Amino acid sequence: MGAPMTSTFNIHDAAGYEQLMGRWSQKLAPPFIDFAGLADGEKILDVGCGTGSLTFALAGSADLGEIAAIDFSPIFVEAAIRRNTDPRIKIRQADACALPFEDGTFDRALALLVLHFVPEAGKAVAEMRRVVRPGGVVAAAVWDHLGGMPGMRMMVDTVAVLSEGGRQLRSRYCFQPMMQPGEMQRTFVEQGLADVTETQLMIRMDYQSFDDYWAPIAAGEGPLGKYVATLDTAERARTDAAVRDAYEAGRPDGPRSFANVAWACRGIVP
Repeated sequence: MGAPMTSTFNIHDAAGYEQLMGRWSQKLAPPFIDFAGLADGEKILDVGCGTGSLTFALAGSADLGEIAAIDFSPIFVEAAIRRNTDPRIKIRQADACALPFEDGTFDRALALLVLHFVPEAGKAVAEMRRVVRPGGVVAAAVWDHLGGMPGMRMMVDTVAVLSEGGRQLRSRYCFQPMMQPGEMQRTFVEQGLADVTETQLMIRMDYQSFDDYWAPIAAGEGPLGKYVATLDTAERARTDAAVRDAYEAGRPDGPRSFANVAWACRGIVP
């Protein structure tokens, strides 16, 4: 086992994450489960469980024998453990690149919105393959930041116009690991998985107001919030106003709905 790999996702508060992304992870979990497949009695591993969006969706989707869930963030692990009331679910802190399980332990290993935050994503896929039995399934999904998230691109493109720091944020955000067409599929094949399939999953992010959209980012959650937290008072005021203008798009503040696309990939352990 190597040294733990730090995730590039920053999290301050589990409730803030829920408003930023957890509520959308919950919407993405059912179509991802349908794509990955499940069967009664199986042992499933949720890699990068966050606050439990996939973990608890799995528990309600089939009569599973066991669900193990890991995350690198102690904040996420504590929040998920606090929510859990299902004796089949076991949650612990661990590294996706050094999974603390024996070879062939699970029937399936799933990772929802995780691999793009793992610097050595290929190593995480290799670990998922290692802990799944022959004939079992490895599956993952990541957001398409570049071409499939107009609501987030709205903010990123706005700050890119305002400053060089914003331009650098956009480059990092749009080209995180596993996000390009075919990239995750190639990685699955390189790690020895068979019958690899890649597809697209879509949900809509529905916001009630600009504050509903902006509050968790303004509070410093996630990669976009991390950038906002670096701004001085004048830059922050200019950014807040510009992103609000982009959200409102010339109409009064209120509900807005954005389509969001995730790449999903599935392979079989030979």
